[in-house]
Amino acid sequence: MPQRRDARERRARLLVAARCEFAARGVDASLEAIARDAGVAIGTLYRHFPTRLDLLLAALEPRLQEFAEGSAKALQIDDPWDGFVAYLENLLRVQAGDRGFNDFLSRRFPGSAETELIHDRMCHEIEDVLTRAQEAGAARPDITQADIVNLIWSNGRMIDATSTTAPDAWRRHLYLMLDAYRAERAHPLPEPPMTDQQLYDAMVRLSTAK
Repeated sequence: MPQRRDARERRARLLVAARCEFAARGVDASLEAIARDAGVAIGTLYRHFPTRLDLLLAALEPRLQEFAEGSAKALQIDDPWDGFVAYLENLLRVQAGDRGFNDFLSRRFPGSAETELIHDRMCHEIEDVLTRAQEAGAARPDITQADIVNLIWSNGRMIDATSTTAPDAWRRHLYLMLDAYRAERAHPLPEPPMTDQQLYDAMVRLSTAK
């Protein structure tokens, strides 16, 4: 029993350290630094979390729950445009608060069935709120899911640049983009949207690029 309690305490310390390190440095944060901050050997970290993704998913659980709760509220809003706005604001707000979650949103990890399920669910939600807004005539009809992921990518770079100087700058950018998404602002676009396969491949590339 004491050993089991010690193991739980070590796991809890690892999660606290991982949340801090991933939030500050992103998904590629040093596992050695996490183990050191938790006061354990790197082998202990791997006994609790055999892969980086195992540790990342456990560390991101509170962020994922926060995002899911905000998304559920947005999906229940009757007005399609207001629901679309609320969904995106919740998504980008949680993204802005955690660089690890920012990286997780921006990438795909095809070797992990669990992360694929999480990303697929997010994609379905984005498709739902976007389609509702388009069918109501509020959002321009040529927006695709890839355009929303491009917003996530651009917001990630903005967060990196402004997090210490203007941490709420992302909201201005979001609302500028929302104006561009309105149906009455639509003009022909010079480039077709990315296909689903192009989008998926780009997200996988981000997870493998060093």
